Amino acid sequence: VFIAQSRASGSHRDLEDEELTRIFVMIPKSYTEEDLREKFKMYGDIEYCSIIKNKTTGESKGLGYVRYLKPSQAARAIEECDRSYRAILAEPKNKSSESLEHDYYSNNTRQEPRGNTFPFCGQPEFCGFEKNENRIQEPVSKRLSVVSRLPFIQEQLFALFDLVPGLEYCDVQRDPHTNSGYAVIQYNTAASAIYAKYKLHGFEYPPGNRLTVIFLEDGSDSSE
Repeated sequence: VFIAQSRASGSHRDLEDEELTRIFVMIPKSYTEEDLREKFKMYGDIEYCSIIKNKTTGESKGLGYVRYLKPSQAARAIEECDRSYRAILAEPKNKSSESLEHDYYSNNTRQEPRGNTFPFCGQPEFCGFEKNENRIQEPVSKRLSVVSRLPFIQEQLFALFDLVPGLEYCDVQRDPHTNSGYAVIQYNTAASAIYAKYKLHGFEYPPGNRLTVIFLEDGSDSSE
């Protein structure tokens, strides 16, 4: 695992720890903080674990944080833990996007997440995404084009779009004349492609770099 820091973050130790030692994971709603600690303690020394809960009911939302003492331990946890945990680096606590992130998981919100917040709630129903909501006027397909002003890293982009079930392939292409990124993503169903576009178009990855996601013709009947 290679981790690069933003130049703006400088070399301040506290900020480095905050950015590189805390991971965000998807967990069963039955997990307690002790269960979470037990599952992730094999990767290093844990400073604390916390579970995100519904502010009204106190019920777990199936999401949690694990903070390690060292960035290398967090990196190992992301690399080696079961893929079902969908582990990623968490947003620093001092960023305002965290409050948006927490609000995003409440059942009543319909706003799009801003910044590099985790875009999925982990439920098979995809957070209650409705087919009739915001009817899609453009032709759809199982294939997507992803454009960025920064170049893509194949493994990172694959991991991001693999959060939506059904990813078949991720093909990153490079333009030798520019520093921009371009990739073609294909899912096994149009429904997965629609959901990926719905969630990831405009998503900042890495933070400050917005992705543009559009449909590409794949030869299928888009009316389906």
